Amino acid sequence: MFAAVFCLTLLGGALGLLLAVAAQRLKVNDDPLAAEIEALLPGSQCGQCGYPGCGAGAIAIAAGEAPVTLCPPGGRALAQRLASTLGIELDLSQVADGAPMVAVAREDICTGCTRCRKICPTDAILGAPRQLHAIIRDACTGCGRCVEVCPTESLALHPVAVTLETWYWPRPQLPI
Repeated sequence: MFAAVFCLTLLGGALGLLLAVAAQRLKVNDDPLAAEIEALLPGSQCGQCGYPGCGAGAIAIAAGEAPVTLCPPGGRALAQRLASTLGIELDLSQVADGAPMVAVAREDICTGCTRCRKICPTDAILGAPRQLHAIIRDACTGCGRCVEVCPTESLALHPVAVTLETWYWPRPQLPI
């Protein structure tokens, strides 16, 4: 019995030492600037920027491969923060602040093809093949990918209705 406990203890210690050495030798060095930029991005992973997520977009901005006006949901305020973080001049005349949007499904013409459900980056669409689909409004980022792939045009983007829960103070206009 003591031999079994000794063997398992020795095996656990050796494997732990092997994992510690592997962690040191295979360590990935992260770019601190990319991590700082990713912290500023909204984190919705919507893909509106053309990159698969906010992490890839942050890496592209840090490498200088993408402009700081990359993120449509962030709008002017995010572009200004990214420009000040990177220390660059920015012309905000081309950046538009849009109202928050959400996808809405027209149930009378939805065929249940599930193309929208497969492409939604936030899994905000509920439905099964050949059945009606519904949108989870709190999970929808308004990226519009579902609207583009819908063959029956039963999906559309609408501004978020202003209620006590969704009302926000309007952003002040930045001097141009």
